[in-house]
Amino acid sequence: MSVNLVKGQKIDLTKNSKNLSNLMVGLGWDPVQKETSGFLGSLFGGSSNSIDCDASVLMLDQNGKLLSQSHVIYFGNLSSLCGSIKHSGDNLTGEGDGDDEQILVSLDRVPSSVQKLLFVVNIYDCENRKQEFGMIKNAYIRIQDVSTGSELLKFNLTDNFQGLTSLVTGEIYRHNNEWKFNAIGDGTKDKSLSSILSKYI
Repeated sequence: MSVNLVKGQKIDLTKNSKNLSNLMVGLGWDPVQKETSGFLGSLFGGSSNSIDCDASVLMLDQNGKLLSQSHVIYFGNLSSLCGSIKHSGDNLTGEGDGDDEQILVSLDRVPSSVQKLLFVVNIYDCENRKQEFGMIKNAYIRIQDVSTGSELLKFNLTDNFQGLTSLVTGEIYRHNNEWKFNAIGDGTKDKSLSSILSKYI
């Protein structure tokens, strides 16, 4: 049974399910539709500029620092060297139902040096395109048990992210030999993945 989380809430992933290993982390969002007026609007209806949101995973050590550049999993590096993290690839528009990007996590293959898996989303080329997360709605992160297909949790990001260009959605982290999830839901003004990474070096 899936649990709907609120910002700041933490939940045990493995405490009551010792065999839990393979997770699917789904991230989703929808562009806010902008109505087009006039003759063209009557022909084509509402429209919105394509917003390319990119989901990434940062593999962090016990001090919350990035272990190396290869420990960043994103559309340009779809799999960790250890094979514990695999990215489904880039969704360029965010349109359509369901997850926009999915990341597979094999908990039993995550190296002991990795204490946190931080899930972030940024808007590609946001500065040139003049786009920000005020133009996005229905953002969420959810976790599914791959072996059973059941959804374990979902966190809907409901804050006002007007003027912000990156989201720190949540983290999976180790605690007393268990894996937990923390619903973070913070927006930042980082305009690129590189800018986000600079905070964890």
